[in-house]
Amino acid sequence: MLLPTDLLGVWDLHRTVHDHRAGATGTVTGTTTLTRVGDDEVRWDESGVMTFDGRTTPVSRSLVLRRTSTGGWTVHFSDGRVFHDWVWGTSVAHACAPDDYTGAFDGDQDRWSVRWEARGPAKDYRLDSVLTRPRS
Repeated sequence: MLLPTDLLGVWDLHRTVHDHRAGATGTVTGTTTLTRVGDDEVRWDESGVMTFDGRTTPVSRSLVLRRTSTGGWTVHFSDGRVFHDWVWGTSVAHACAPDDYTGAFDGDQDRWSVRWEARGPAKDYRLDSVLTRPRS
């Protein structure tokens, strides 16, 4: 199992967006940077360009990963709300009524992936992200 501290640095980001409700597919290309902030926190910053449904727009987001008192990690939105536990190689869940999100992290220190599916009355999409170390 990899921890957030195993993945520090800059990553090339390629994300595919499958919006089943709209019948459209798009991509996000950019970078993800994981930066240590003290012993118990890692900052996750993404920036890139999304191409979707004939439009191109800049996108970004920040997350904060915090070590728990039991030694595990949790992922938080930038405003501090808990998103989900950091669990490697198995499914995680995030309830966000009225929709449900399931995700998974997997890979190694050179290439890893993040998958999220959102299903419910408001959303029906899948995000597949692949993060790779930039070539020197």
